[in-house]
Amino acid sequence: MGTSEEGEALSIKGQPEIRINGEVIILSIELDRVSLAMELVDVGDKSTCLETPITSPCQHVDYCNCSELTGSQVQLPEDILHRIHALMPMQDAAQAACVSSDFLRSWRSYPKLILCMDSLGIKEDSAKKDEITRDFIGRVEQIMQNHSGMGVKKFSLQTYPCSDLHPSYVDHWLQIAAKLGIEELELLMFGHGDIKYNFPCSFLSSEWQSSVQSFILGHCSFHSAAQIGCMGSLKFLDLRSVHVTGEELYGFLSNACALENLYLSNCKDITFLKIPHLLQRLNILHVFGCKNLEMIDSSAPNLSTFTYAGRPINISLGDALQVRKVIFRRDYSPDAVYYASTKLPFIAPYLETLVLSTRHEKVNTPPLFGRFLHLKYLEIQAPAPNFSPDYDFCSLVSFLDASPTLNTFILRIEMPTIRADSIVDASDGDSLHQRCVSERCHDNLKKVMITGFCSAKSMIALTVHIIEKTKSLECLTLDTTRGHDRRYVNIDKCLRLSKDALVEAEKALVAIRRYVEGRVPSTLNLKVIEPCSKCIY
Repeated sequence: MGTSEEGEALSIKGQPEIRINGEVIILSIELDRVSLAMELVDVGDKSTCLETPITSPCQHVDYCNCSELTGSQVQLPEDILHRIHALMPMQDAAQAACVSSDFLRSWRSYPKLILCMDSLGIKEDSAKKDEITRDFIGRVEQIMQNHSGMGVKKFSLQTYPCSDLHPSYVDHWLQIAAKLGIEELELLMFGHGDIKYNFPCSFLSSEWQSSVQSFILGHCSFHSAAQIGCMGSLKFLDLRSVHVTGEELYGFLSNACALENLYLSNCKDITFLKIPHLLQRLNILHVFGCKNLEMIDSSAPNLSTFTYAGRPINISLGDALQVRKVIFRRDYSPDAVYYASTKLPFIAPYLETLVLSTRHEKVNTPPLFGRFLHLKYLEIQAPAPNFSPDYDFCSLVSFLDASPTLNTFILRIEMPTIRADSIVDASDGDSLHQRCVSERCHDNLKKVMITGFCSAKSMIALTVHIIEKTKSLECLTLDTTRGHDRRYVNIDKCLRLSKDALVEAEKALVAIRRYVEGRVPSTLNLKVIEPCSKCIY
C-alpha cells in the first residue's frame, strides 16, 4: 500500500474503517465529484465492516501530514471530518458529536440547523401540549447553547405544534444563529387565532443582508419589511400566511434586486400587489389564496412563470414579453376556463404553456377574441365534477382554434359522473358530428389525452372533431378512469372510482366503440383505458 507521486487515489486493501468509541463510520469519498457519504453503524465489539475504498477528494495531498493508517483504521484530516459531518442529517450529526471529540468541535460550527419535531426526535402521539412545548424548548436551547453560531449556512425553525411558544425564545435563537454567513433562513411559526410573533428587522443585520439568499417566513407578522435595507443576495422569498401589507412588501422588494423567485400564499393583508421594475431577475411569481387581493401589477421585465390561485382579480404583467408559462387556478370560483379564454391572450400574449384548474364551469367557453400564437401545451383540470349539466365540451374547440401552434392538449376530469346527456341513451347519436361547427384544422396538434372520459354527447363530438380536423395527430388517449398516468405506481394502486363513476365508465367505453373507433385513421395511435380491479372502492 502506498501513494503515487502525483497524489492519485489512496486505497486500503482489506476492510477500511474509522472507529469512534465503539461506532464504526463507513466512508466513501468520490474523487471526481468530491462527494462524501457516511453511515454510522453500531457494531459493538465487532472488528470488521463492509469493504469500502477510500480515495482522496483532491489531486495533491501530503498524506504524511493528513492520514494515519493503523491496520484497517484511518484518521482523517480535520477539514475532511468537518465536511463529512456537514453532510449528515442534523440528528445523526448531533449523535456523532456525542461520541467523538472531533465531531463535537465540528458541531459548534455545523452549517445546517433544522429545528423541528422530527429532527429533534420529539413524539406528539401521547404527550400533552405543554409537555411538548417544554421538551421542544429544552432541546432547542441545548442545541443552540452548544453551537457557536459561526458557520451556519441554513437555519430553519418550525415550531409546530407549539402554539403557545413565547416570542422571546424565538428572538434568542435567532440572535444566536444570526452571527455570520446565513444563506438560508426559514421561520415557520405555529399558532391558533391571532398571529403573535412579529419578525423584527433588527435580525436582518448587515451581515445577513449581504449573505441571505433564501428567506421563508410563515404564520407571523412582517410589518418591518419596508425598514430593512438592501438584501443584495436574496434570490428566493416565500411568505406563508404572513401579515404584511402591499406597501410594506413593495418597500422590501425594492431592496431585493437579485430576487428570482417570489412565492406568496394566504397573505390576507395584501390588497394590491405591485412588483417593481427593479426586479430584473425575477423569473417566477406564485400567488396563492390571498383572499383580499384585488390587483396584481408586475413590471418585472423578465418574468417567465406566473401562477395564480384565487378569486377573479385584475392582473397586469406589463409587457409580459418573457412570460412563457401560466398556471391559473380558480378552485373556489366558477368559470376559470371562461376567464382564461377572454383575458389571458392579452395578459400573456407569448404564452407557451397554460394549465387551468377549475371546479365549476357554468358558462360555455366562448370564441376567443385574442389568440395564443405561441401556445404549445394546454392542460385543463377539473378537480371536482362540477361542470354544468348543460356544459358543452365542444366549446373547448375555441381554445384549439385560437392556438395554431398547439402540440399537446390534456383535459382532466377528476371524478367522472353519470351524465344525463349520455350519447349511449340518445336516439340521435349519428348526427353528433354536426355539434362542433368549427371547420378550422389543427395542423400542429400531435398529442391529446382526456381523463375521466365520459359518454356526454359533447364529449364524443369534441373527440370526433379532433380526429377529423387534426391530420398531424399521433396519439389519442381516452381514459375512462381518474387518470391512469397518475396512479400510485410504487404501491400499485389506482385512484378509486365510485359506483356512479364505474357505471359512467362502462357507458363511455360503449360510446368509444360505437362512435370513435371507426373514425380513427391508421396513422393514429388510439389508447383506450378502462377501470381495473384496483379502481374499485
